[in-house]
Amino acid sequence: MAIPAALAVIAWGAALMMAPPPLPSAAETAQASGTTLPEQSITVAATVPDISVDRDGYSATDGAQTLAANGTNYDWAKLVLVFAGWPTTESNITVFTRWMRQENGVDNWWNRNNPLNNGWGSGGGSGLGSYDSLVTAAEQCADALHRNSGYSAIAAGFAASAPTSEIEAAIWASPWASSHYANGAHWSSRPADMVKAPTDAWG
Repeated sequence: MAIPAALAVIAWGAALMMAPPPLPSAAETAQASGTTLPEQSITVAATVPDISVDRDGYSATDGAQTLAANGTNYDWAKLVLVFAGWPTTESNITVFTRWMRQENGVDNWWNRNNPLNNGWGSGGGSGLGSYDSLVTAAEQCADALHRNSGYSAIAAGFAASAPTSEIEAAIWASPWASSHYANGAHWSSRPADMVKAPTDAWG
């Protein structure tokens, strides 16, 4: 009984050996014959809507090191705004540079490393104190404007990037300067010149 089974296995193997090889693909046939297959294309009906994707843009704000390296009065104004978390818009920067000019002039705006004659943390309640660097001065200025309730209208103006006239009016009305800048009579609206401070003033 084992012999017929063995013969069946041998016959099955022989059948496999005699099976024809698989047919070549269309690409293989074309390559062998030297012909080129036509390119495939897809045509989309004109009625299919065009779908575009909007991606959010992004912007970068200069960091403290970059602003200190540039070193101008405009950079210090931006630094205060960055520390305070307020937008570095043209309106805000314009007010700050005018304010700095009113306090210390332009040519020596870094005087005592205290551009706005800020008494907050400078050891001088009348604003005649000094800081160890302009970076510290910017931090203390931002802190004072946030934490002193007398400056809340100024802070709100900068936070909203309000028109320059609105922020300046808030500065004049505040207790920052005892003179109140003569309610704006002692305040110039001319653009401030850009002046670079000595490198060592930045710490």
